[in-house]
Amino acid sequence: MTYESAVQYLYDLRWFGAKLGLENTHRLAALAGNPQERLRFIHVAGTNGKGSTCAMLESIYRCAGLQVGLFTSPHLVHFSERIQVNREPIPERDVVRLVEGMRPLVEQFGRDHHPTFFEVATVMALSYFAEKACDVVVWETGLGGRLDATNIVHPLASVITTIEFDHEKWLGSTLASIALEKAGIIKPGVPVVTGVADTEPLEVIRQTAATRQSPLHLVPLSGPEPSPLDGIELPLHGAHQRANARVALRTVEVLGSALPVSPDAVVRGFESVYWPARLQRIVRENGQVVVLDAAHNPSGAATLASAIRAEFAGARTCFILGILQDKNYREMCKLLAPLAGRILIAPVHSDRAATGAELAAACAAAKPGVSVRECPSLAEALAATAPDETVVIAGSLYLAGEAMEILGISNGGRKQERGLNEYGQYPKHTAR
Repeated sequence: MTYESAVQYLYDLRWFGAKLGLENTHRLAALAGNPQERLRFIHVAGTNGKGSTCAMLESIYRCAGLQVGLFTSPHLVHFSERIQVNREPIPERDVVRLVEGMRPLVEQFGRDHHPTFFEVATVMALSYFAEKACDVVVWETGLGGRLDATNIVHPLASVITTIEFDHEKWLGSTLASIALEKAGIIKPGVPVVTGVADTEPLEVIRQTAATRQSPLHLVPLSGPEPSPLDGIELPLHGAHQRANARVALRTVEVLGSALPVSPDAVVRGFESVYWPARLQRIVRENGQVVVLDAAHNPSGAATLASAIRAEFAGARTCFILGILQDKNYREMCKLLAPLAGRILIAPVHSDRAATGAELAAACAAAKPGVSVRECPSLAEALAATAPDETVVIAGSLYLAGEAMEILGISNGGRKQERGLNEYGQYPKHTAR
């Protein structure tokens, strides 16, 4: 098997959609020798902020000298981004080897219960982290939490960053129902750390933690900076990243006896954290500043809008937008369009993408009179920004990944693999 054929095998698993339920993952992990039983985890869920919080935790524990696994999704450019040890993406040869090992295990399932792409990727990650003898694995949920494939682990701590509206077709149409799914990662007696402050979802988390006798640690997201965050300039921009840092810091404090970390390692971890496409600034040769952000739901768009107002007030800003149709794109345009001097619409390479006409109409409604232009490609949209002082690219992880390739800031892998993120628009549900 070559790397290309291994990726194709994973790509073909998309036909089995996304499946909410743990039975397949438990069985597949058992066939692989239950590698999760040889590992320690910090399980992180949430609507927004969980990826950045994972990156901060990984950086702190790596600076403390630990061997740290990091599992996140989706990837921006390359599949290897999902599975990293000490921030080194899994090598192509190991992807090939692990896929070859998974194939005979997958073949033991009938077609009606065939493992999905995400289930296979989850067990691949567990196997790789066990092989690498990771001291701790920072383990991000995929969709939801309760029935997410990642929920077969028993973590040292469960972390819930935020609860906002997203994936309502799958997680429910109220914050309470979404919180119930996210709170599904809470295990009996395992401490819970959360930055959720809204009464409705927080009450669900409180009740779940109480029922499972799990110590609950609430993180105030405003007020005086806790030490050692006070005085640290995070490489990740925006007030929301300070909030994510508070959650990460409290998690480290809660796990102080299980995973001791020196104050110096905490500081170095925060100061060196890297997480691309989150208010990431790229200064081009002509001096133009490109702000690349993966905001892909209304709450993420609101956070981006707040950061743009705070950090780029007065700049002549051009927005390049591409959004998926199932992401409440009208509300996102309502939040972002008023900040734009002009707007370019770029296509998102996904079957779920909103059309250029839909986005243009939404932007025009949000800011009557604004110049809106549909572009045939992101590359052509970027070329059209030559006169602009500041460019903001936002609306979709897919668009962010493509921008990273065009701007030459992606690394790892030989080919684009963003299509692997398209593994089923509507997940199948197994018995709950």
